[in-house]
Amino acid sequence: MSKKYLQLALLVILFLLNLNLLAQQQTTEQSLQGFDEYVTKTMADWKVQGCGIAIVKNGAVIYAKGFGYRDVKNNLPADENTLFAIGSCTKAFTSTGVCILVDQGKIDLDKPVINYIPTFKLYDDYTTMNITPRDLMCHRSGLPRHDFVWYGSDLSRKEIIDRLRYLEPSKPFRTSFQYQNMMFLSAGYLTEQVSGMQWEDYIKENILTPLDMSNTDFTVNAMQQTGDYSKPYRDEKSIVKEIPFREISAMAPAGAINSSVKEMANWMIMQLNNGSYNGKQIVSSSSMNEMHTPQMNVPSALTKDVFYQSYGLGWFITSYRGHLRVEHGGNIDGFTADVALYPMDSIGIVILTNMENTTLNSIVRNYAMDKFFGLEEIDWNARFLPDFKKSEEDNKDEESNKDKDRVPDTEPSHNLSDYTGTFENPAYGKMIISMKDDKLHLSYHTFESELVHFHYDVFRVEPESIEGMKLSFFINSKGQIDKVSSLLEPSIKEIEFTRAPETKAVDFSKYIGSYELNETVVSVSERGDKALILTVPGQPAYELVSTIVNEFDIKGLAGYSVSFNVAGNAASELVFHQPNGVFTAKRKM
Repeated sequence: MSKKYLQLALLVILFLLNLNLLAQQQTTEQSLQGFDEYVTKTMADWKVQGCGIAIVKNGAVIYAKGFGYRDVKNNLPADENTLFAIGSCTKAFTSTGVCILVDQGKIDLDKPVINYIPTFKLYDDYTTMNITPRDLMCHRSGLPRHDFVWYGSDLSRKEIIDRLRYLEPSKPFRTSFQYQNMMFLSAGYLTEQVSGMQWEDYIKENILTPLDMSNTDFTVNAMQQTGDYSKPYRDEKSIVKEIPFREISAMAPAGAINSSVKEMANWMIMQLNNGSYNGKQIVSSSSMNEMHTPQMNVPSALTKDVFYQSYGLGWFITSYRGHLRVEHGGNIDGFTADVALYPMDSIGIVILTNMENTTLNSIVRNYAMDKFFGLEEIDWNARFLPDFKKSEEDNKDEESNKDKDRVPDTEPSHNLSDYTGTFENPAYGKMIISMKDDKLHLSYHTFESELVHFHYDVFRVEPESIEGMKLSFFINSKGQIDKVSSLLEPSIKEIEFTRAPETKAVDFSKYIGSYELNETVVSVSERGDKALILTVPGQPAYELVSTIVNEFDIKGLAGYSVSFNVAGNAASELVFHQPNGVFTAKRKM
């Protein structure tokens, strides 16, 4: 074959390629005709301040753009490089990280987690012995959300893992889909234990760096060090407000990644290309298929547009108007995200917004896909907007009717100061109730709220930093307030917190001495380690554990306690509270 013929053939090939690219560009432009205007109008309808959108097709980015403002106060526009929190879209990164270890032969998806983390323990022994990495990543552990274990707390990753054993399931193991963030945290923790690397470092080295996602990070603090990031916003009683960032570093494997639509486009290209990006195999095609394959049925309403939803490993899977959709949304304080892949069509779309819990992402996603698939267009905005308007009105009604279940003209059974103290739950942590400005005040994780009397011994949290939360106080047989409960997880009974012993230093000197009861002399002394000791003739020495002022439980004897009647600087009486009665011993002079 002559050199001249080869040159001519090459020119023909290049010409045909250019024609193909031109045709694809024209098709894209036709598909997206009117799209920008639709996005702008929909943002106004849903009060979304800023968003980024990227679309990939056949392995290439065909659209990437920002809309509105990343910072309303300073009039800073959003663009394709603006960082947004992607929330639970992070879960697919975690499952991909686990599957890379599967490819390396270091993890078996169906081998119990305790083989890799011997200390891993859940509420019941059967689940503990049998739960696998696959179970962790498809929401079938039997646990409901239990999000207030971690939300707003300063617990470490390991501390959260160690609390799982105290969490009550609401369904039997592997029988029901129940979305569970801490199981994805566990998958991230598993990655750390097997790889020997912190989850963030592992994901960066094995996923972000190969995908050229150099600006993507894992903390809101890191995001704010960049020059192009979005502020978070929330619609509070029909008023859009900028809200504080919330750091969730410990829960990062479940939802802490921050990224831009430009970099998320690379992530989608890899997902749609059997785990490969720019000639690099990030994760095997078999693992990618495993993640995109239904693992657990997700109960959902059936419509002619979307039906038979399931969950893979870090992805929801369904049919959208006859097209396979692999998708995941994300919601975190001030942000909503959505990543949707259509593997049979080799197309993907990511929408990141700076408005908490908005439906805009789904509306814009569906609108764009209807145009690309050449389907008869549905006015998704008109379909969902009335529900949004109604919810705003319902919220107003709910605000005005928040006392509808209140029993009028009741009073607390005790003085307000008697409700103060530290109350503990082994999984949910501490509630500290104190007096501030003659009112009860709640400190729980990072939440600080006033407690307002609702009825009887029930108090309502205001302002509702923990939405709709009420505390019910309980009285023991001695008339003391010793427990408080709240419906922190709606699918099970109220979570109960028990009064913790007083931890502040107690002056024992006023209690020390001898007391006489029916000619039996008992003594109270102080041990060297600052413990108060009760000695009864013929019995072992008992440690007294402070509960409230002048009252002590007898350690190791359930239902037994003592109190001191104090006059001046010394106790005059030692009172025994026992199941068979109350007995008073007088101080011996």
